[in-house]
Amino acid sequence: MIMSKKNEICIIDRFEGDWAVIEWKHKTFNLPRELLPKNVKEGDVVIFSVDVDKGETEKRKRAVEDLAKDLFKDE
Repeated sequence: MIMSKKNEICIIDRFEGDWAVIEWKHKTFNLPRELLPKNVKEGDVVIFSVDVDKGETEKRKRAVEDLAKDLFKDE
């Protein structure tokens, strides 16, 4: 099950090398350019939606627990 936060509107302020400088609520942050659509350009408005993948989170948690069991099984 994926849980989602409401969409948030951001503006591409500029690019600095492999990074996009994004403006959100009068603040800026950097995001790797490769996470954005290929055709995005300065001044474009982009909408982000952040999701939590509970299934994948649980899968990774179990994998780490299994590794820890294997690592400490002789103690």
